[in-house]
Amino acid sequence: MSALMFTITSYIAGVKARLTSEEKGATMVEYGIMVALIAVVVLAAVGPLGTAIHDMFADVTTKI
Repeated sequence: MSALMFTITSYIAGVKARLTSEEKGATMVEYGIMVALIAVVVLAAVGPLGTAIHDMFADVTTKI
């Protein structure tokens, strides 16, 4: 368990060091990559979700 805590503490320290360093350009690129990945995940989820909602409303319409 202490190895896990050490790993988590090391990770948090590394993230803190990266965010507080003077590498602002690199940090902006990392944030840009994260935003792009979030956008891809959202777009991947919207397709099937939209189809499911369309089918649900079509079912309700036929029942009415």
